[in-house]
Amino acid sequence: MSYNYLPLDRKWLHFSQVKHLLDFDQLVSITFDAHERILACRAYLDSKMEDKDRSFYGINTGFGFLQNVKIDAAQIEQLQYNLLVSHACGLGEEVPRDIVKLMLMLKIKSLSYGHSGVQIDTVIRLMDMYNNDVLPVIYTQGSLGASGDLAPLSHLSLPLIGLGEVYHDGKKMPTSEAMQKFGWKPIHLQSKEGLALINGTQFMSAYGMYCLKKAEHLLEMADLISALSFDAFDCVSEPLDPHIHEIRAHKGQISTAETLRKYLEGSAIALQTKEQVQDPYSFRCIPQVHGASKDAFEHILGVFIREINSVTDNPNIFPEDDLILGGGNFHGQPLAISLDFLAIAMSEMANISERRTYQLISGQRNLPLFLVKEAGLHSGFMIPQYTAAGIVSENKQLCTPASVDSISSSNNQEDHVSMGANAATKCLRVINNVEKVLAIELLSAAQAMDFRRPKQSSPVLEKLMTEFRKVISFNEADRVLHNDMLAAILFLQNYTL
Repeated sequence: MSYNYLPLDRKWLHFSQVKHLLDFDQLVSITFDAHERILACRAYLDSKMEDKDRSFYGINTGFGFLQNVKIDAAQIEQLQYNLLVSHACGLGEEVPRDIVKLMLMLKIKSLSYGHSGVQIDTVIRLMDMYNNDVLPVIYTQGSLGASGDLAPLSHLSLPLIGLGEVYHDGKKMPTSEAMQKFGWKPIHLQSKEGLALINGTQFMSAYGMYCLKKAEHLLEMADLISALSFDAFDCVSEPLDPHIHEIRAHKGQISTAETLRKYLEGSAIALQTKEQVQDPYSFRCIPQVHGASKDAFEHILGVFIREINSVTDNPNIFPEDDLILGGGNFHGQPLAISLDFLAIAMSEMANISERRTYQLISGQRNLPLFLVKEAGLHSGFMIPQYTAAGIVSENKQLCTPASVDSISSSNNQEDHVSMGANAATKCLRVINNVEKVLAIELLSAAQAMDFRRPKQSSPVLEKLMTEFRKVISFNEADRVLHNDMLAAILFLQNYTL
């Protein structure tokens, strides 16, 4: 398995590599180039520290509003230690395991550029933690998304100095217990290292990449599920004609119409004569609505790919140019706005999905009311639509932008913050909700399609039906649909075309 690792250095990191890292449980390693750049940057910083009269923010001064407090050289290590322990103020739920892994990888990636001044031992320990599945316990609340993700990244970094808690082999334990197992000693942090570790956007970035990975699959499945609903509702295919979409020319709209035409190709249901002239917007406008969300996805992905290939701590060190510069690359505004945008775009996928479910159970198009025999005696699929409606409403509430808010901190030194961390955590909640609503549509569309028998849909959709019916049977009479809904969610998560 020695080949199964992700190399980290100055080279551009692509979306496919991030997905493979999680899907194939890859390890991580900095390259020789990154190793040398980290060493060179540290050596340069050490040489600068020999000038006792110069002050460098966060290197030999206090932090934030305390920037003008000079720190004695003998107290530098204590300064870095104090920074980590004082900033580890997270609360709330624990960050999911895959997102913690992404945070670790992205922090190593950012440090690999050689602009952060860390010692090589610190980076090696972060790699050892990742590769030995020693994952810090991090909390969702505490970051304002502006001075970097201070609280979450402090919890990420506590195990370096022997503090905090970690998960290892599926068990939560004190860091000291894991360190004893691997024979690790606490890292003695040198100047600048505390800031290098906790200044950065790796919490927001990791959430964003995880959300994008999940959103990509849901966008694909939304097209497939909507095609099944389209045929099950006996819709008119005319709105999918390429002529319509060529004269509007939005990329996502054109590709969605093309995808639906492909999925419906060969369907006997699609080819039969229709009684209606047009269908409700939730069917007729699938290309326009799904397409808009796909176009948003592509823009947001571009923002996040640029971010994960960036250095976002402060100050930044440029040994080749003999510069140590203080700036604001840790400010999460580009991510905050993009995470809000992604939540809105994905929320609309659930919004239109729930409307298709509603139409399917409404007793139209020769389908039985609530998609069940003997409606009245049986409630059928009445209440799954309630559940979908409640989730869609929750998403609308969650889509209030976090990025329009700002609360001053650090005695007004940090007077504008992005709130990108809040945007990140609620974006994931929205996307998880979208998954549930699409699963309810799939459950309903499959039930409706079986009422069309013996007529056949397309080969693509019949394959979907066959695989789905291996997991969830046709609903002949009322049963506990909660179980079916959970099974449909799991099916949706794992189905690939």
